[in-house]
Amino acid sequence: QVQFVESGGGLVQPGGSLRLSCAASGSIRNFIFMEWHRQAPGKQRELVARIQSAAYTDYKDSVKGRFTISRDNAENTVYLQMNSLKPEDTAVYYCNKHPYPLSWGQGTQVTVSS
Repeated sequence: QVQFVESGGGLVQPGGSLRLSCAASGSIRNFIFMEWHRQAPGKQRELVARIQSAAYTDYKDSVKGRFTISRDNAENTVYLQMNSLKPEDTAVYYCNKHPYPLSWGQGTQVTVSS
């Protein structure tokens, strides 16, 4: 089974940027959608962004215009460029496929704070 390893998180000030990476242990070429989710303390995991191809992406309303999802099938990697970060973006970020998600990885912590 393909496994996902997320990285790139950290502590950043409001207005800052981070680029998250999700490395898959196998090919993602046949995965119709790849997604980024996040889970803030005390809250349920939520969908942040979804990509089928460069021609089709979708975002949670609160991150539209600030986050950009991309995928590199040759490198089996999915990215999330996050700009103009806000404290409410603080969460652990995970990636997975859709439909039929696989086991969740460890995620990467993003903390937005001054």
